[in-house]
Amino acid sequence: MSIEKGRAYFRALGIEDRVLEFDVSSATVELAAKALGVEGARIAKTLSFKAPDGCLLVLAAGDARIDNHKFKDTFHVKAKMLTADEVLELVGHPVGGVCPFGCNEGVPVYLDESLKRFETVFPAVGSANSAIELNLDELYRYSKALGWVDVCKLPE
Repeated sequence: MSIEKGRAYFRALGIEDRVLEFDVSSATVELAAKALGVEGARIAKTLSFKAPDGCLLVLAAGDARIDNHKFKDTFHVKAKMLTADEVLELVGHPVGGVCPFGCNEGVPVYLDESLKRFETVFPAVGSANSAIELNLDELYRYSKALGWVDVCKLPE
């Protein structure tokens, strides 16, 4: 179901063979990092927030946390995460597999500056046991990001 939407998205781009599926869960940053054998910061987590016209997605490094003040300054709304039911309805992927690939039309996507520390990152592909390794140019292009934002803080 949702992994098929993600696979179809990358099939159309000719890179479906790069989609990784695991026998174990990759639904959290920690589980994804373990499944991939990489540091958790390189997991590009997709965070889904309420917006005046529905929702918006922010992809951020696995170790980053939303900075509420920066978020409000950037998007002019309070950072309020969607519920699991809202995520599935508005984004089209289940929690644990949320990604900007093959999601519902018209969902705005932004990339957080926290990702710029890495050459490649690993976002999910629509299921709680999938990922794809993308460089930042690919991530920007394939996610159809509207821009880079600075709405997160890193651990001290």
